[in-house]
Order: sequence, then C-alpha cells, then structure tokens
Amino acid sequence: MRFIVLGVGNTLLSDEGIGVRAIEKLQLDYILPPEVVVIDGGTTGMEMLEDLSNADHLIIIDAVRSGRAPAAIVRLTDEQVPVFFKTKLSPHQIGLSDVLATLAFIGEQPGGVTVIGVEPVSLETGMSLSPQVEARLPELMDLVVTELRELGVAVKNNLLKAA
Repeated sequence: MRFIVLGVGNTLLSDEGIGVRAIEKLQLDYILPPEVVVIDGGTTGMEMLEDLSNADHLIIIDAVRSGRAPAAIVRLTDEQVPVFFKTKLSPHQIGLSDVLATLAFIGEQPGGVTVIGVEPVSLETGMSLSPQVEARLPELMDLVVTELRELGVAVKNNLLKAA
C-alpha cells in the first residue's frame, strides 16, 4: 500500500501556501508509517507524474476556492475532485489537473483522491498565513489524520514534540 499526502501551493502568496504549511506541520506533529509518502509539491506540475503514479490514495492539501466563507474548511473526494480544478486559484492547479488526467490516461491513477483545503482569506504577497486561516490549521490537520486513519494507516502523535 502507498498513500501520498501532497501539499501544494505558493508560500509567497499568504493563504495560497496552506498546503505546504500543512505538510510541514504533519511531519512535525505526527509519526507516519513508511507507506505514507509526504510530498511538498509547491507549485510543480508534470514533474510529479512518477511520484503520484499508482498510489492507493492521494490526499491533496491546498487552498480551495469553493464559494464558501473565507477560512472555511473544504473536503472533496473522488468524483467531486474535478470541481476543484474548475475554479483555478493558481497555475499549480492547472499542472496538478494535467498530472491527474495523464495518470488516468496511462492507467496509473490513484485508487482514490481527496482534496482537503481552506478557502483563502488573503492571496496578497506575504510568507505567513492570514490569522483566520492559521487558526484553522489544527482542524485541517485533524481532517488529514482522520482521512489517513480511515484508510487504515496507523498515524501516531509525535510525543517528542509535546515534550
């Protein structure tokens, strides 16, 4: 089994960097088994083709424009995921859409895809998340960990972090 947690986004544009910030926190706060691969996708696209091929499940963490209130948590699964790409927030989503389409075309698509994200408050130039989105990070992490556990992955809290 191979599960991928992919954090994407541009850390130079405030809330657009939520995916990258979330995987940094995931790796710091949790102990993940070897079957979980955490990837900082940044703003990359087709270069991820090999990394994402034949995954049992792909969890994408990103800023998501869904029309919900600013800082709202968004979760999309399988057939809902194409909706994620209809309202592009930034160029990396175009690249990720192409990667998923290519994987499907060559028969190497993930067994399942979940997008977990936050409606951005700010996309202004800045390296930190808006206070509202930053406040949602613990809830976002809980959703990612719950998703992994529901897939049968043994995720443990990093007790060294608490010490």
